[in-house]
Amino acid sequence: MRLWSKKGKLFDAAITCAPKTAAVRPQIAAYLLIAVFLIADSSNAFSQSQSPAPVAVQTAQLQVTAQLNPDPAPAEASDAVSRKTVSTSPAQDLDTDSTKQQKEDAGKQKSEKRGSFIIAPIPISSPAFGSGLLLIVGYVFKFDKDDDISPPSTVGTAGVFTSNGTGALAMAGRLYLKENKYQMTFAVAKGHANLDFYGIGRIPGRDAVAVPLNMGGSIFLGEVMRNVGGSFFIGPRYQYRRLTANINASGERIVGGFEVPQIDLKSTSAALGFHIQRDRRNNTFYPTKGTLFDFTADFFDQAWGSRRQYQTYKIAYNGFREVGDRQVFAYRAMGCTANGSVPFYDLCLYGFNSDVRGYTTGQFQNRRMFATQAEYRLDWRKRLGFVAFGGVGGIARNWSDFRLDGLLPGAGVGLRFKLDKKNHINYRIDLAVGREGRTLSIGVGEAF
Repeated sequence: MRLWSKKGKLFDAAITCAPKTAAVRPQIAAYLLIAVFLIADSSNAFSQSQSPAPVAVQTAQLQVTAQLNPDPAPAEASDAVSRKTVSTSPAQDLDTDSTKQQKEDAGKQKSEKRGSFIIAPIPISSPAFGSGLLLIVGYVFKFDKDDDISPPSTVGTAGVFTSNGTGALAMAGRLYLKENKYQMTFAVAKGHANLDFYGIGRIPGRDAVAVPLNMGGSIFLGEVMRNVGGSFFIGPRYQYRRLTANINASGERIVGGFEVPQIDLKSTSAALGFHIQRDRRNNTFYPTKGTLFDFTADFFDQAWGSRRQYQTYKIAYNGFREVGDRQVFAYRAMGCTANGSVPFYDLCLYGFNSDVRGYTTGQFQNRRMFATQAEYRLDWRKRLGFVAFGGVGGIARNWSDFRLDGLLPGAGVGLRFKLDKKNHINYRIDLAVGREGRTLSIGVGEAF
């Protein structure tokens, strides 16, 4: 969540407990429903933790071993005779051992928690939004406690309220089912936001004219993916939004400022799309090795209730590598494109989803965007950790319009505090410097 910037205009929020992935990313919420990005999203990892074999499997293995070795060694035979001499009632001993084992198993199941709660209150102090509080409540759990293959599922709620009238409530989740054969993502949110909007096509290095924008409405996102072999998942997704947008309450025009098109004063947008993912990470919330490829395509059309007809595409590749004891090098590259009659709230937003930190989401937006970044992560001691990161990207109307003097670099450092030791879920604080100022970002989960 970007709480403050040198320009003091906007903030954004994100949580990776279920889905940074790359999961819940409808861009309208970058302005309207801030809280929806606080839940899961993006966490699409495949957790590959090792666990002991079930008792039944161990018993079967012992039986196979006995069959392969029917004649015990002399020492083993002697031990067997001794045990038989001591035990006058073998059946009774077997029953006693079985009862003892059942009690131990029952005790273990009782002592093991089904899941863990994540509660993160985040104070807000922003010239754009005033003072307020952002509260995140999430629950990380195994959908099926006997499923040792699926990563932990996540559900949660988030709410934000500030002194300038901005408020939003959201609920979202990401579920891993049937030994990671299926993955489901959902998000619903409703709220309103008062903020400064910079317009479209701002040129880096030049002053922008900001206008006071008020947006409100509700959104829904649903997605189901199926494993089609190896680490590949694919499935359909659906989005629906009803929004209102106005330039300040008085309706006064600002010379050189952005004006909301008539069609977007009250708009409905709906899209059918698909999601392709290849996930080879070793952990959901804090990967130390592996890669993640993610591609989404959404087609907004009047055939399913959308007022505008357009398409959005996003592609990303994340990589993770251990470079030392409790040290990880992570990197990410992404691209975004929007075609057709795209409304201003669905353009590619620079700084969104922590692609490149150091920029307030909404300062730069257009039809094309790319961003690259790298991060060094140190899991220091106890619950503390540190990161250092840097990246560069750009935004333009067409791919041929990108220029070296228009690139947007950013770099910074961050502090991590482990909220959940079992799943390694961190409270994140990042201070970054970009071409247009500085930002302080606070959130739950890693930036990517």
